[in-house]
Amino acid sequence: MTTGLVVVSHSRALADAAVALAAEMVHGKDLALEVAAGLDAETFGTDAVAIASAIAAADRGDGVVVLMDLGSAVLSAELALDLLEDPDQRDRVLLCPAPLVEGLVAAVVAAASGAGRDEVAAEAVAGLAGKESHLGVAAPVAVTETSAADVTASFTVTNPHGLHARPAARLVSEARDAEAAMEIRNRTTGSAWVPASSLTKVATLGALQGHEIEVRASGAHARQAVDRMITLAARAFDETAPPAAAQETGAREAGAQPASPGIGIGPAWHLRDSIPDIPDVPSQGPDAERRRLDQALDDVRAEVRRLRTSTGGGEAGIFDAHLLLLDDDDLLDDARTRIAEGTPAPQAWEAASSRVAAEFAALGDPYLQARAADVRAVSGQVLRSLLGVTATPSSGTGVLIAHDLTPAEAAGLDPATVAGIVLAAGSPTAHGAILARARGIPAVVGAGAAVLEVATGTTIALDGRTGETVVSPSPATLAAFAGRATEQAGRRERALSAATGPAVTPGGVTIGVGANVGSADDALAAAANGADHAGLVRTEFLFLGRDEAPGVDEQVAAYRAVAAALGGRRITLRTLDVGGDKPLPYLPSPHEDNPFLGVRGLRHSLAHPALLADQLTAIATVARETPVSVMFPMVSTLAELHAARRALDEAIARTGPGRPPGLQVGIMVEVPAAALKAATFAPHIDFASIGTNDLTQYALAAERGNPAVAALSDALDPGVLRLIDATCRGVGSRATVAVCGELAADEMAVPVLVGLGVRSLSVAPPAVPAVKEAVRGASPDGLARHLLDLPDAAAVRAALRQPGRVSAVSTARVSS
Repeated sequence: MTTGLVVVSHSRALADAAVALAAEMVHGKDLALEVAAGLDAETFGTDAVAIASAIAAADRGDGVVVLMDLGSAVLSAELALDLLEDPDQRDRVLLCPAPLVEGLVAAVVAAASGAGRDEVAAEAVAGLAGKESHLGVAAPVAVTETSAADVTASFTVTNPHGLHARPAARLVSEARDAEAAMEIRNRTTGSAWVPASSLTKVATLGALQGHEIEVRASGAHARQAVDRMITLAARAFDETAPPAAAQETGAREAGAQPASPGIGIGPAWHLRDSIPDIPDVPSQGPDAERRRLDQALDDVRAEVRRLRTSTGGGEAGIFDAHLLLLDDDDLLDDARTRIAEGTPAPQAWEAASSRVAAEFAALGDPYLQARAADVRAVSGQVLRSLLGVTATPSSGTGVLIAHDLTPAEAAGLDPATVAGIVLAAGSPTAHGAILARARGIPAVVGAGAAVLEVATGTTIALDGRTGETVVSPSPATLAAFAGRATEQAGRRERALSAATGPAVTPGGVTIGVGANVGSADDALAAAANGADHAGLVRTEFLFLGRDEAPGVDEQVAAYRAVAAALGGRRITLRTLDVGGDKPLPYLPSPHEDNPFLGVRGLRHSLAHPALLADQLTAIATVARETPVSVMFPMVSTLAELHAARRALDEAIARTGPGRPPGLQVGIMVEVPAAALKAATFAPHIDFASIGTNDLTQYALAAERGNPAVAALSDALDPGVLRLIDATCRGVGSRATVAVCGELAADEMAVPVLVGLGVRSLSVAPPAVPAVKEAVRGASPDGLARHLLDLPDAAAVRAALRQPGRVSAVSTARVSS
């Protein structure tokens, strides 16, 4: 008998060395041993086609054992099995989870002595036995085969929290994909066997770290199914790190971004959707009720998949667990049985899901008990879909944890009770984050799906300026955050006391600091915080959420109210900025595959000249009474600006003789082409206001509302900074350059913007005092231009935290 061996490694040198070492143990005996390693002699990688060829070469009819090093080597080996054309040959192959070097030595010795495939694999798996015995570590895997139709194996759970949602979901997915019937039990606790394809049943095993789990399978491919499961268990079910709740790292979560400055400390609470009341309505018949349930399940699956896609990464496995619950045989069979017995779909689903949640809650381990919340969350989604009701978020006190926030949810948060916000997804420039800043609530976004598993009541500390988020902080860490909060409160008081004064740099340059407002109430807040002007009045507040456009008189009254609230300070009225992404019901637009690149901003206004004429007439009327700047959004070409200015001239003529005194005209620089053509626009404008939110998403091809690419959407990316630099250089002294995007409120960015030539900043009203203080301390000294040569936004932020290092780099470059 000759059992073949195949060595799969990322490194050809490593594989050759391991084979040479193993060959020393058998002194030249004939072996069917093949190597599939590296993409070539020097390039790391694995190739499924090469692995399949090696398997075919090593197979002499008695089976092949494949040993792999790590990671994608396992995936490539699995793919290689699919590439084998002969199904009998495929069944003779066993992918072995043994360690590569020790396992290969043991396997070579066993194969040279004529051992069969399974014995060779068992010897390979036991290759660590000597080392484990010496170090006092128990061997994790024991494999036995009881019969041709019943294959069993066992593994020890290594995951820190046992088989919780994500590893359990991975196990169940593997079982469902297997061409065999698989069952699982907890040998440590003596549990009964349960179907490995049921997430709810697997969870009831209470499998904790260190527990021994037994797997059995029957069917033609039972051996292959069990081998794959054992391999998966050896990889800890692909869980790369313990959930955030288990860590006190004192560091930012991977991909996390600061979204709203400030320190937040408090108990975690989750944005839970309330469970709707179920009306007492009789069943419409089993068939109709089952269709209702099936449709609701489909709708919720689609929503969960959307959340999974937007989250991305390994942590998306949390949503895999939700999807598996929606397909769980135990749960669905219970609900459908109740429907068949005459129970309406909502009541049947609620009863079945409550039973499953109770089973989770009854488990002994607190971490597994907490999984009942997953069941209740999924149950609530399905119930709302069945009943056709929208979610109503609950309120809480402390640090809010959620997947993402809609603008409506953010607007409903009370700064007096919400100490901070941590979002698994989201973007700093998404509207929910913008509203959090406007309400002065510290926030961090993009913290990853693992944060959703933080238990309610767990202490959270976050810094919305740096993105640092700590779960269950130590007393020392908590004290450090509290110290920062005290320091920031002191700075805030000092900034407020000086808020009404001008913002002048140490070099004597005065920077206007205005406010972005969307109503007269916002304007009152801007005045109270010392805003020099309204750098952006979002006139959309008059046009959205209604069935017809506002008339000229209504607009005049609204603009006058904003001006009055600011006490006669200049107001910058941006013309209507809507389009395919923000449609108006009374101005239906044709469908656009990509509305962000379609008819929006000034393009939309020029396409509806009557609407533009009314708005410009209202603006010109108010401009005769108070200082007004009119700003056209999303300008791309000089022809668009000329058309807008002709429309403005016509509106001015309708409101009286002559030009309103002090009326200024400007454009928003949101399109990269406009930034690069700033010199072309300069003779025709009084100011250019850079909208860094849209400019960033267009420059980096990263939609600001898409959490999957949120990490890319950082306005301090050197590419975006170069566009700001190009705007300032192109305009020169002929017009003023302002920034009204969210970057203007980033205190770290203020010296950069001032150094590039920006002379006006417009931010959310609560941020005005702090931005003025940042201007007063801004000493660019050539720093800004050297940042343009850095590779990415992370490098820029790192340099800004250590300005001395950048200054040294600057000096070195000048001297060279």
